[in-house]
Amino acid sequence: MADIQLWKSALYTRLSREDGDKEESDSIANQKDLLHSYMENRQDMELYSVYEDDGYTGVNFERPDFQRLITDIQAGLVNCVIVKDLSRLGRNHIEMGKLLERFFPFMGVRFIAVNDSYDSLTSNPQTDNLMIPFKNLLNDAYCADTSRKIRSNFEMKRKKGDFIGPFAAYGYRKDPENHNHLLIDEEAAQTVRNIFAWKISGMSQQGISDRLNELGIPSPAEYKKQNGSKYRTTFQSNIRAAWTSVAVGRILKNELYTGVLIQGITTTPNYKVKKRVTKDESDWVRKESTHEAIISCEDFKLVNGLLKLDTRIAPGADSVYLFSGMLQCADCDQNLVRKNVPNGKKKHYYYICSTYKRGDGCKSHSISEIALYDAVFQTVTLHIRECAKISEVLAFIGNMPLQKLEVQRFQRQIDAIQESIKKLRRRQVKLYEDFSDGLISREEYAEFKDIFAGQAESAEKTLEKLRIELDNTVNNRTEKSAWLEHFRKYHNLQALTRNAVVELIEKIIVHEGGRIEVLPRYQAAFEDALHYIENLSFDSAPSERRAM
Repeated sequence: MADIQLWKSALYTRLSREDGDKEESDSIANQKDLLHSYMENRQDMELYSVYEDDGYTGVNFERPDFQRLITDIQAGLVNCVIVKDLSRLGRNHIEMGKLLERFFPFMGVRFIAVNDSYDSLTSNPQTDNLMIPFKNLLNDAYCADTSRKIRSNFEMKRKKGDFIGPFAAYGYRKDPENHNHLLIDEEAAQTVRNIFAWKISGMSQQGISDRLNELGIPSPAEYKKQNGSKYRTTFQSNIRAAWTSVAVGRILKNELYTGVLIQGITTTPNYKVKKRVTKDESDWVRKESTHEAIISCEDFKLVNGLLKLDTRIAPGADSVYLFSGMLQCADCDQNLVRKNVPNGKKKHYYYICSTYKRGDGCKSHSISEIALYDAVFQTVTLHIRECAKISEVLAFIGNMPLQKLEVQRFQRQIDAIQESIKKLRRRQVKLYEDFSDGLISREEYAEFKDIFAGQAESAEKTLEKLRIELDNTVNNRTEKSAWLEHFRKYHNLQALTRNAVVELIEKIIVHEGGRIEVLPRYQAAFEDALHYIENLSFDSAPSERRAM
């Protein structure tokens, strides 16, 4: 009697919610029970190992345990693979065909799909050669259909303003009653506030990350792990993830902290290709006021303006100089750079035009740091006093006139955009009429149709943004009057600080000969308020306020 061949068997299980595996019978535990039960009374089979890929789509064949299975087959450790059904092995009919028709036969591997009643050892080529590819094609089609439904569902949630990320951003946590809504995580949120405050005070991103590490504050990755999250990253090289300048930069540039949710930034070409590509910014889904803000819009804009400045840090320092990135040449518009000359035991600091320093022309526009400081301090304190006077007058007459102006301004812009959209619609109708009458070719029609459609879409987005700003103004949710607070909080300013310079000054223009122009922030709002006060009739103001 010939010896019975002993099959060194591998039990392979896989589960993926992405593929629509929702049935309890599809669970990893139930798959294992079924496969162990199948092997129970088979004398010709010996279990070598159980392979488990939990959370991996069947379209992806780079699954960890599937790759381990392939390696063991190539090493001669496994010559029989058993699965619950064909879809557990994979849902890509092309890759499945390569496995079942080429790789397994070439390696002498027996393949069994229990619920599909398929065993390659006893299969009927006349029927199974048609049935198995057909089932693989159905599994592939099922995956494609599920992918379309999931994409559609995610897109709908994005447009509603639902958060659909797997993990909340650092500083937030998912609402336990609604996982599509974010709540502030106060412990991490305070670190976010500190990061923004330190940046405004002049610290570099590297300096901020060094301080966070010195204080022993867990990095975002460590914080997630400490709070029980299964968050993992492919680029972490150390056992304990530390703060880096890159991590600080990501936080400083993330508009999420202002209450704005931006999603749909990347996508995959289709359900079979998992490489993510960045979409055009016009296709991103942006929703405002979806969650509570940690950082004000003004501070966010201020910080991101600072990030664009040329503010290199001196060797050995962790923060920038007082006027770094704020000085501009009046003639060539380039930045001024800080220099020093020895003066006995002391150093004399001054600024010169960077174009002149490189020898590329222009003039020196040299100004000493002391003279610059005195001139800027005098100008800033004078402007603070002017703002304080405006604040007192506005407090007396009330804010309604200013609010009314804002409403009127937004309404004028909305009316203009709406008229522009109407003109574009009329052009589209006329374009079709010209095409129907044979006045233009099909190619010309298609070209101009796309141009008009793009212009109309851009106008509609602008209109929606203006309507949101108008609604915020009408309902007193605007930060338009916040500019006064920036100046009010410095009413007792005794000396210039980096915070005061970047919060109150847009730029400082230096002319040849040492003359400077200090351009304060919120100048347009300042002039609007001044204009209102100068033209306001105090006799009629009370009746106007009562009418409003």
